[in-house]
Amino acid sequence: MIKVESLCKRFGEIVAMDGVSFEVRQGETFGLLGPNGAGKTTTINALCGLLRPDSGAIWLDGQNDPTRPGVRASLGVVPQALALYEELTAQANLEFFGKIYGLAGRKLKDRAAACLDLAGLTQRRRYKVSTFSGGMKRRLNLVCSLLHDPATLLLDEPTVGVDPQSRNLIFNTIEDLKSKGRTIIYTTHYMEEAQRLCDRVAILDHGKILDMDTVENLIARHGGPSHVEVEVERVPEDMEELAGRMGCDGLSRDGNMIRLQTSKPLETLAALNGSGIHLRTAKVETANLEDVFLNLTGRRLRD
Repeated sequence: MIKVESLCKRFGEIVAMDGVSFEVRQGETFGLLGPNGAGKTTTINALCGLLRPDSGAIWLDGQNDPTRPGVRASLGVVPQALALYEELTAQANLEFFGKIYGLAGRKLKDRAAACLDLAGLTQRRRYKVSTFSGGMKRRLNLVCSLLHDPATLLLDEPTVGVDPQSRNLIFNTIEDLKSKGRTIIYTTHYMEEAQRLCDRVAILDHGKILDMDTVENLIARHGGPSHVEVEVERVPEDMEELAGRMGCDGLSRDGNMIRLQTSKPLETLAALNGSGIHLRTAKVETANLEDVFLNLTGRRLRD
């Protein structure tokens, strides 16, 4: 288990962490979601011992010093800035990092081969990293952290600047690690990644956690209403009364286009279908983590 309590860190006038606190259960994938400059990387650096917070405490599996060799050996860290040697081959990079983790001989070669296969880079193992695309580098960056089979992974925006194929491969790798019980902290400013991968998410902005919970609970609490938008052959005279009976919270019209505000969009759409109204088109708009962040901060994740 990971426990973080009241972490604070300043860089001059900039407050990078302002009382950051959270717990991550064993086997959980925990997301830190926020825009650039929110404090995500600072938090990761504190967790892996690269940065000492001004105040606060960190416990990793019951130990409160992340710089201890035994603690560091249990971590796999994927930094946002690529930690690769460009003039070495993919194979040489993996063997170098494997030796740092204490691997040698047949075990090192087997683990390097497995990681190359996982990254889809076996055929490129003897090529210098400088010849790789951005996506290939990100995939190699990820598997370098897996060589020693760590129990806990700290992934700092591992898909920045990658192509769709590489993003899907990274997602599949993380989902496989989740299924094997690894504990993962995953930072991102892409809400769709957090929604797909994370069991719980903390919304981070200006060094503060604004709220944390499951994605579903955060959306229910802060996402705002959902909407059903339909185009009908003819608008019934009793449309407002019908919307009230369906439990809708609001209705607006533009010609034959009807927009209904509702907390139960699928039930509302089903009720419309069963009401005898002929629908030409139908669209459901549900709240997401982007809406949560906007409602909590007044701005969008990419602003």
